Amino acid sequence: MKRKRALEAIENFNGYWDIVVIGGGATGLGAAVDASARGYTTLLLEQHDFSKGTSSRSTKLVHGGVRYLRQGNVSLVLEALHERGLLAQNAPHLVRNQSFIVPIYDWWEGPFYGIGLKVYDKLAGRLGIKPSEGLSRDETLDRIPTLEPEGLRGGVLYYDGQFDDSRLAVDLARTAVQHGGTVINYMQVEGLLKTGGMVSGVRVRDVERNKELTVNARVVINATGVFADQVIAMDDPERRPMVTPSQGTHIMLPRDFLPGQVAIMVPQTTDGRVLFAVPWHGRVVVGTTDVEVEEPTLEPRALPEEVDFILDNAASYMAKDPQRSDVLSVFSGLRPLVTSDDDEETSKISRDHTVLVSEAGLVTITGGKWTTYRKMAQDVVDQAAIVAGLVPHPCPTETLRIHSWLKHVDPSDPLHVYGSDAPALRKLVQKDRRLGEPLDERLPVI
Repeated sequence: MKRKRALEAIENFNGYWDIVVIGGGATGLGAAVDASARGYTTLLLEQHDFSKGTSSRSTKLVHGGVRYLRQGNVSLVLEALHERGLLAQNAPHLVRNQSFIVPIYDWWEGPFYGIGLKVYDKLAGRLGIKPSEGLSRDETLDRIPTLEPEGLRGGVLYYDGQFDDSRLAVDLARTAVQHGGTVINYMQVEGLLKTGGMVSGVRVRDVERNKELTVNARVVINATGVFADQVIAMDDPERRPMVTPSQGTHIMLPRDFLPGQVAIMVPQTTDGRVLFAVPWHGRVVVGTTDVEVEEPTLEPRALPEEVDFILDNAASYMAKDPQRSDVLSVFSGLRPLVTSDDDEETSKISRDHTVLVSEAGLVTITGGKWTTYRKMAQDVVDQAAIVAGLVPHPCPTETLRIHSWLKHVDPSDPLHVYGSDAPALRKLVQKDRRLGEPLDERLPVI
């Protein structure tokens, strides 16, 4: 996948692309895979790195959303659990089963979460992982010895998925290319083209060369996440904003705070969210927060109170209270929540996705979550094909293998996330030993 070839494809393309996708995060990349796999001529334009703003800054979980079940959003949980199962089949080199324990400290929590997680199991159907089970106090501490022992009554063990978000984004880009699509980053869309009042393409600036290009399209998909309103304004400056950006922050702690392979799910924090502490590359990722922000940015910065929130809530469940001096790193991402008519806190706004078609034919998709990216792509491409008058083709992505697909990998191998590409990387290292040297002695990254 070379940028030079993508540029040549754009500059040499005569006529109209069937579908142009703006945005190279999970949603846009999923749409590009779907559209190209259906046989439509497809171009994806990303203003920065693929998965830059949001999709590389997740909790690294492919999950149905236990919290959404508690909120009564059964349809979202059903959809997410189904998509979790499909993603595990279509990208087994990047998705693996992860066990979680919900620590129980109050007498009512055991039956409450025990029954709730049994429902969670049932909703997963044939794509479920393993059934949940109740644990005694000793069994819980045996699996997570660093839990706060005072007042602990037991736990509920359940299973969800873990994945490498940024690696999946790159593999989706390569999958789109394999199916005839063109994807390119560092292409800033600066305006929309219109013919007869209808969107007919984009004006785009190649940031690398500071050169403006025009791209004709039968339909344009706006999949820019928290920046969706900026693209909508290019079409209709009077349009009411539809996205409420919400910041989610995570911290990294040393592995001694969670030395085993089992993750912790804190079912109730002070703002009504859940909190996860999950093993990740020999460290522990803990998060997340939910703070409304006024303006989206490519480089969101964690607020001091967000870090304090995570540390305070984690301390309630850990025998050793984590301090600021224990924090190895911090990262933040912005969620594109669909604006509610009610004055709700961001933690209570639905995570369902929305597809909107403007009077001029701009197709916007926003909301949703990583786990449901494939279904989001299916829905938006279905709608885009109607707007463009394209010959209908069925969506093939339920069983479409993602680039580097490899069923059996060794999670302890740092190169396992490269799946079937790993042997080629090892050959490169054999030819040039410098390529096998670690970038940092503390990390398994060569």
